[in-house]
Amino acid sequence: MEYTHKVQYYETDQMGIVHHSNYIRWFEEARSDVLEKAGMGYDVMEAEGVISPVLEAHAVYRSMTRYGERVKIRMRIKAYNGIKLSIAYEVTDAATGELRCTGETAHCFLDRDGKPLSLKRKKPEMHKIFEQMMEDL
Repeated sequence: MEYTHKVQYYETDQMGIVHHSNYIRWFEEARSDVLEKAGMGYDVMEAEGVISPVLEAHAVYRSMTRYGERVKIRMRIKAYNGIKLSIAYEVTDAATGELRCTGETAHCFLDRDGKPLSLKRKKPEMHKIFEQMMEDL
């Protein structure tokens, strides 16, 4: 599961280096892209009454990324039990493969009322997609 992002000028500081907060945004871009490609974008999930908030976000910065560069964001599901989801990310320079950042996010699934929701029991079709994503690793 991979997503490519071209660094925009607004994502950089005065030195032309990507501001650290953008890596977390890139994690979300990659996650959204992968879910959409699996037929389960956030719009589809929310239309089905499923909300998936971020519980945690963590990033470790390894090397600087600069304006105009392209990065590849690879993600894999670390853990999934139908109620919670943990995703690992690896950001590398698209041209050189140099590691730029690693990170993780943790999510849960809620219904429209904000109550915990088991995809396994209440949304088996979505549960199957996440299980397949885990198997594809």
